[in-house]
Amino acid sequence: MRTPVSIFIFLVTFFSASSVLAELLPGDEIARRINARDEGEAVSRLLLMEMTDSRGKQRIRKTKGYRKYFGDEKRTVIFYLAPKNIKGTAFLTYDYPQPDKSDDQWLYLPAMRKVRRISASDRGDYFLGTDFSYEDIKLETRVSMADYQRITTGESEVDGFHCLIMESKPVNVEIAAELGYSKVEQCIDDTIWMVRQSKMWDTQGNLLKTINFKDIRGIQGIWTQHVIEVDNHKTGHHTRFVFSDVQYNQGISDQIFTKNALKRGQ
Repeated sequence: MRTPVSIFIFLVTFFSASSVLAELLPGDEIARRINARDEGEAVSRLLLMEMTDSRGKQRIRKTKGYRKYFGDEKRTVIFYLAPKNIKGTAFLTYDYPQPDKSDDQWLYLPAMRKVRRISASDRGDYFLGTDFSYEDIKLETRVSMADYQRITTGESEVDGFHCLIMESKPVNVEIAAELGYSKVEQCIDDTIWMVRQSKMWDTQGNLLKTINFKDIRGIQGIWTQHVIEVDNHKTGHHTRFVFSDVQYNQGISDQIFTKNALKRGQ
């Protein structure tokens, strides 16, 4: 049986914790601040992809990527440069600001000599042998406002940086099936409003992936992640993205972001 003193201590601790949580920013406000962060009108960069399976076998891909805003619409394209057997593969996405308009994504495979449109039901599939989904690649450093309901659950530290913890759950079972996630927990640096760590649970409620965003530093006045590491807890697979030669606002041609450019290459 609890004594009056122990009950008092419990109540003080409970209401103190509740008060702290009440003072934290709501999940939707955190998401808005993430999405409002300056990403520059356009960016070009080299990306080295390293994929390591559970036996330690490694595959390396070299790519060149571009991203540009057309008003509130974001377009992203990735061209594969090496190795030779996948050189010429390209991926293009149009991310529309309207929540009721489905984004467009296309994939060009040189062996098929054909541009294939990726449907919304495919967006939870893994992107070309990595541990990222097509949706993860499309969002980059942003979060989806339409697909999730979110709450703030507390505070934490990642690599010595103070973070707010945001828990997001799909708005319905159909969206959960499309995305492949039943829950996402993100640690957001509340100084620069960038995600430093994400954890994803699969539709059965099992921890699926942990993503760490590292080497975040300013490039031309814009906070930029240079390393992303993903551990797939289900398969034992590991993906590492290393960005280099990041250049913002360098006058990237609109024509790069077209289906015809996928066939021509960069």
